[in-house]
Amino acid sequence: MPQPSHRIRSLLGGDADGWTVFYRARRMKDDGVPVLELTIGEHDIGTDAAILDEMHRAAHAGHTGYAAVPGIPALRDRIAERLAEATGLPMARDNVLVTPGGQAGLFAAHHAALDEGQTGLLIDPYYTTYPGTIRAVGGRPVPVAAHPEHGFQPRADDIARAARQTEARSLLINSPNNPTGAVYGAETLDGIARMAEEHDLWVISDEVYDSQVWSGRHLPFAGRPGMAERTLTVGSMSKSHAMTGSRLGWVAGPAGVIEDMIQLATHTTYGVAGFIQEAALYALELGPKAERDVAAPFRRRRDLLMARLGGQQVLRAVPPEGAMYVMVDIRGTGMTGTGFAEALLDEMQVAVMPGESFGAAAAGHVRVALTLPDETFETAIDRLVSFAAACAEAA
Repeated sequence: MPQPSHRIRSLLGGDADGWTVFYRARRMKDDGVPVLELTIGEHDIGTDAAILDEMHRAAHAGHTGYAAVPGIPALRDRIAERLAEATGLPMARDNVLVTPGGQAGLFAAHHAALDEGQTGLLIDPYYTTYPGTIRAVGGRPVPVAAHPEHGFQPRADDIARAARQTEARSLLINSPNNPTGAVYGAETLDGIARMAEEHDLWVISDEVYDSQVWSGRHLPFAGRPGMAERTLTVGSMSKSHAMTGSRLGWVAGPAGVIEDMIQLATHTTYGVAGFIQEAALYALELGPKAERDVAAPFRRRRDLLMARLGGQQVLRAVPPEGAMYVMVDIRGTGMTGTGFAEALLDEMQVAVMPGESFGAAAAGHVRVALTLPDETFETAIDRLVSFAAACAEAA
């Protein structure tokens, strides 16, 4: 048979995909083992019933055929309005492309930013799909470390050095950050902005966790002075409205580049189902309170976990400022993040993601997702802490 393309076979760059513990935990659950999963960013609640009712109404009203490829006009208008309120920039529907989830938005944005063989920088730790997304468009991913001793805030000098050495064309940032929970402050963003201008980079800003901020506030990168014309902002309904399975996201940026990405969508996804878009429009019209209600359990569990870590000596964590995760430093156990996560699953039936799944800068950590109901979450954390104490004692 013909051989598959090099591109499709090289998405992982020869590395593991980082999901080993997750898949093993799921197999254990399928076999009846009562695993407590703190792995992926999946809400412990479903999509609000009123949003589902609107989805149902829209489907029965006939919104089941081909929808406009860039997105229905009313939804593009509402997303533009949302972004204009956040950034202070004039935004219109021509600045917005609706995509099948934030991941498709990242793919489209990198298609717009990179040509074959060009370098796309990304901040390490990073969401696990980022390097593969850059490779998928023929780019070369180069990570730039953001260290825990700096609160996982990236340093502009480090980014500039990498840009200079690799002749990079793009930079992918993510704030609030998955996996670290870091929220980039004005100083960090202004440093990145100066560096992006100096090296003439596209900045792809993944802001899907913009509704989950526990301290400080979310600052959209496109709103930094001079950045609107070089920024592609990726957003999503997944985290803000518990609509992960609906696959509704967007890319926002300069109108000319969005027009190019519409052509890409015409040749790939051909848009998003109309009844999903109608439901997303309805959800956005519910206003900020609906988003705060979805986010509230993660703030509460973040506080529960940080309080529990404060009562012991083995595990540490940089307090997350946003998102639905805590990156826990387990180096006090003498184990790697991968080794700790594998053993925790085997011995305590608790599943977390190894820090090494998210890049070299997260080695010696595990990512804890704040995604179980409070009582069950506390049980999982008790097991995590007791297991770490036993490992440290045995080391």
